[in-house]
Parts: sequence; C-alpha cells; structure tokens
Amino acid sequence: MNRTNKVAWVVFAFLAIGVGLYPLLYLVADSKIGLLQSKSDALLANTFWNIGFYGHITFGGIALLTGWSQFSQKLRKKRIQLHRNLGKVYVVAAFVSGICGVYIGFYATGGFITSAGFIALGLIWLFTTGRAYQAIRDKDLSLHQGMMIYSYAACFAAVTLRIWLPILTATVGNFIVAYKIVAWLCWVPNMVFAYFWVRKKGLQIG
Repeated sequence: MNRTNKVAWVVFAFLAIGVGLYPLLYLVADSKIGLLQSKSDALLANTFWNIGFYGHITFGGIALLTGWSQFSQKLRKKRIQLHRNLGKVYVVAAFVSGICGVYIGFYATGGFITSAGFIALGLIWLFTTGRAYQAIRDKDLSLHQGMMIYSYAACFAAVTLRIWLPILTATVGNFIVAYKIVAWLCWVPNMVFAYFWVRKKGLQIG
C-alpha cells in the first residue's frame, strides 16, 4: 500500500469510526439536538417513530463501526474468523438500521423529495447487503465482495451526509432546501464511486 492509499485508508477509517460513534450524542443528550430540532413535538412523541429513529441511528452506527474493517486485506488473511464475525454483526446491524431507515424516511423533513431519497437509500442498502450475504453463503466471493462495496457505500452515506449538509446549508442559506438536496447527494455519488471501484477490481456482480 503506497503512502496516498495509506492516508486515504486512515481518513476512511477515522470518518467511519467518528460518525459511527455520533449516535451516542443522541442517547445521552437531555434536549433536542441535530435533526431532532426540525421535528414536530407530535412526531417526537410518536412511539413507533422513536423506535425507528433510535433503531436506525444505533444500528447504523454499529454498521459503520464494523463495516470499514471488512475491507482490510490484512484482517481477512490473518484473522478470517474475526472478519466473518464482524461481517455477521454488520449484516444484522445493516438490516435493522435499513428497515428502520425506510420507515422513518416517510416522515423525513422536507416532504416527498427528501423522503424519496432516503427511502431509496434504505432499500438499496437492504438489497445490496442481502445480496452480499447470500453470495457468501453460496461461496460466490466475487459477488460478495462487489455487493459489500455497494452496501458499505450506502452505509457511508451517514458520513457523506454530515459532510455535505453544512456545506449546502451555508451555500443555499436554507436548511430545508439543503436537506432535500443532501437526501440524494449523500448516497448517489457513493454508488457511482462504488461502481467504478467494483469495475477496477474486476468483480462480477451480474
């Protein structure tokens, strides 16, 4: 691994871990923080929405924290059982967070455009994770690796959202407009990047 790749890997891991731990702020805060400030009191009092929201951010954080290590060749070669166990944790966390994400997507701030973006993201995350899991059970390593790249690209939207949102809010001067844009911008470029990464590695996903 050359120096540029090492730096990129460190930044990648740092962002995944940092945002993976971010949900802890919601769990310990005594007042509305982050996106909760844009929600109505009626929605915040809804039990099912709260289950969906906290399920999404908690298990999404676990997916971020466990998923990045799955791309370490060193881990796969030297500690294959740890790789497999972390993979199982990632799959479970991704499914729970993805299902919760699709549900709360219907209540997203900004209306239809925002909801459509986040629901599409959740469905793509669920589909690619399911395909990756089934592929490894079928011992199709190429398909498994390719779908895991797409799956974690969807998962990493939690990171790119937090990078883009303050930039867009400052640029357009309106949080709602910025949020409608970021509902798509946080994951569509990730999928494009994943597509070219899969092609570069020569993985078969068709």
